[in-house]
Amino acid sequence: MKYALVTGGSRGLGRAVCRKLAAQGWPVIINYRSNAEAAEETQRAILDAGGVAELLPFDVSDPAATEKAMEQWSESHPDDYIAVLVNNAGIRRDNLMIFMQDEEWRKVLDTTLNGFFFITRRLLKNMLSQRWGRIVNMASLSGIKGLPGQTNYSAAKAALIGATKALAQEVAPRKVTVNAIAPGFIETDMTKDLDQSELKKLVPMGRFGKAEEVAAAVAFLVSEDAAYITGEVISINGGLYT
Repeated sequence: MKYALVTGGSRGLGRAVCRKLAAQGWPVIINYRSNAEAAEETQRAILDAGGVAELLPFDVSDPAATEKAMEQWSESHPDDYIAVLVNNAGIRRDNLMIFMQDEEWRKVLDTTLNGFFFITRRLLKNMLSQRWGRIVNMASLSGIKGLPGQTNYSAAKAALIGATKALAQEVAPRKVTVNAIAPGFIETDMTKDLDQSELKKLVPMGRFGKAEEVAAAVAFLVSEDAAYITGEVISINGGLYT
């Protein structure tokens, strides 16, 4: 059986992606680091809707923890493999660079960029041997445009876009696609501290996006209909471009 793994899947965009993929018929693995209650809520919503969902807690920025979790999952699913990977885990630690602390820089890059590397490298082997896989990386408008106060976040997301384009070329011969989605301002826990009334004036559509709109794009990219799309970055931002 083919499974879909969503990192940072307990809340916000991750939750919406988990629910959408489950509705499309994918057995979903919900990864989270510490918020077990939110993860269980996401799992319960999927199960109540008739879907299949498992919980798999580990810190994507920790290579040893990632390897251990994947090994345990593989042992308990000897006939299955993870065919879809959505690298959604990420954090913000906004600050002007002149005031930014080492930890604020390091933690953001560890979660977004190193997390992508550790889990993707681990799952590629089965995708390549099975000659089918879908990887979707959650980038950001910040990684395309750059946003003041987010030098760390912009750097991590821009690097993720570069990695997407490079990896897509490496694995395309084995029918594995690698794409990125770059959301703009989306209504989630991560943006709840932003001044929505002011920021939405910058968006041609005049509103923040919905997590479900991002999830719909993920669902398309992992489908057979998107088999010839790879190395792309899809912006979902209501017309807010550079």
